[in-house]
Amino acid sequence: MQNSTALVGIFPLRVSYRSVFPSFAKPAECEQARSMKAESLSYAFAELSTPLVADAALRLKIPLRISPPGIRAVTPNQRLAGPALAVRHFGSVDVFLEAMQGAQPGEVLVIDNGGRLDEGCIGDLTALEAEHCGLAGIIVWGAHRDTPELRQIRLPIFSYGAWPAGPQRLDPRDSSALRSARFGNFLVESGDLVFADDDGCLFVTAERVDELLSVARKIWQRERHQTEAIKSGHSLREQLEFARYLEKRATDSSYTFREHLRKISGAIEE
Repeated sequence: MQNSTALVGIFPLRVSYRSVFPSFAKPAECEQARSMKAESLSYAFAELSTPLVADAALRLKIPLRISPPGIRAVTPNQRLAGPALAVRHFGSVDVFLEAMQGAQPGEVLVIDNGGRLDEGCIGDLTALEAEHCGLAGIIVWGAHRDTPELRQIRLPIFSYGAWPAGPQRLDPRDSSALRSARFGNFLVESGDLVFADDDGCLFVTAERVDELLSVARKIWQRERHQTEAIKSGHSLREQLEFARYLEKRATDSSYTFREHLRKISGAIEE
C-alpha cells in the first residue's frame, strides 16, 4: 500500500472547486470531475491537520468557520476532507436520503440538528447508506446513536456524542433543508469545503483551496524540520533565536514575538 507521502505526490495540491465545466460538458463528465477533485482534496489533507489548515487560513486572511467545541469523531484518529453536502434535519431521515439522491462521491454530509443532545438523529442505517453512495463521511451538529455499529462501519462520523433514543418529533420542513446547514453560529452551504480530525471540524469556501493547502503544507514542513531539530538536541529557543528576541524587546517594548518570528521566517504562531 502506498503511503500518504506518495499519494500526495500523485494527487497534487491543485484541487480548486471553482466551476470549470464548459456549458457543453455532459452531466456524467461533470460528476466524474467533481469526484476526482474530492479524492484529490482528501489525499492532499492526508498529511495535514485542522490546526495546520487553520494556521494557513489565518496567514492568508481566509475566513474560517470552526465547529463548536465538543464535536468529536465517533472513532478516534479518523479524518476527512471534502465538499459539504448540507442538510437540515426536521425529525425524519428522509432528508438525508433525499440529499444522497444527488450526492457525489467524496462529499461530506453536514447535518444541522440544532446542536440537540436529546436525540440521536443518525445511526447505522444512515451511515451504511452514506458509505454505499460514496460519501466521505458525516458531520452532525447534534448527536448520533448505534455507536458500536458505527465503529464497525468505519465511515468517519463526527458529532457531540451518543444518545440512545431517536427523534420523537416531526417538524415542518422549510425550503433551506437541502441547501444549507447551521453549525453553531454560522452557516455551511453545499459546496463549502470541510476538514475534520481529532482537533475538530472547520469549514472554508472553495475559492482559494489550492493556496490554502499549499501554505498549510509549507507550515507542516517547517514544523517537521523544527521537531527533528529538537530531537537532535537543537532546542526550539535556539532555532527561534529567542535570546535575540529578548534583547530586542528589552530596548523596544513594542517589539512582539510574532514580529520576531516573521523576521526570521520561523513562524510557529500567527
